[in-house]
Amino acid sequence: MEDFNILLKNMDKVHTTKMGIDRIKKNLGLDSEDAVKYCKDLVLSKDCVIYKQGKNWYCEAKGMVITINSYSYTIITAHRKKQ
Repeated sequence: MEDFNILLKNMDKVHTTKMGIDRIKKNLGLDSEDAVKYCKDLVLSKDCVIYKQGKNWYCEAKGMVITINSYSYTIITAHRKKQ
């Protein structure tokens, strides 16, 4: 298992693209909130489960999954877990 503390220590590097912001807002149903801050807050929540598969970190909390590239710290996408 990868050491998720690497991700937590580099939270200041977590970002996304303009298209990423639009995708995250659409997938999570966010209105005018700061999508990156929203995702960071979820990742930092005490109930977040973080694991790495391949080149991405997956962060699951509150019924949502956030995918973050482990090299560039770019939020690729975020979506609600399918029930």
